[in-house]
Amino acid sequence: MNTLSFTTPHELQVLLGERLRRLRLNRNLDQLTTAEKAGISEKALRNLEAGRGSTIETLLRVLKALDSLQGIDLLAPEATVNPLDLLRQPRLPQRARRRAKEKG
Repeated sequence: MNTLSFTTPHELQVLLGERLRRLRLNRNLDQLTTAEKAGISEKALRNLEAGRGSTIETLLRVLKALDSLQGIDLLAPEATVNPLDLLRQPRLPQRARRRAKEKG
């Protein structure tokens, strides 16, 4: 069972911030350089990494600056075929049958 489903939104923000911080450090980047590359203030990056709330735009800018936009695919995967749409589609025509010949 996924333990993330039992965490609060605040705990998830903190966890995300910690992961972004580790990712930044693995890329050997300091906060100032990352913030400049992302086009955000250093304080905004500190807040994001500390889990003190941030905007989606800040998150996306940091992910882009860290060359980690593939994380978006994990966060919000592309929708595939929706089973409800399949039910709503009109049925394909059935194979036509020949009429029986009239006996005469």
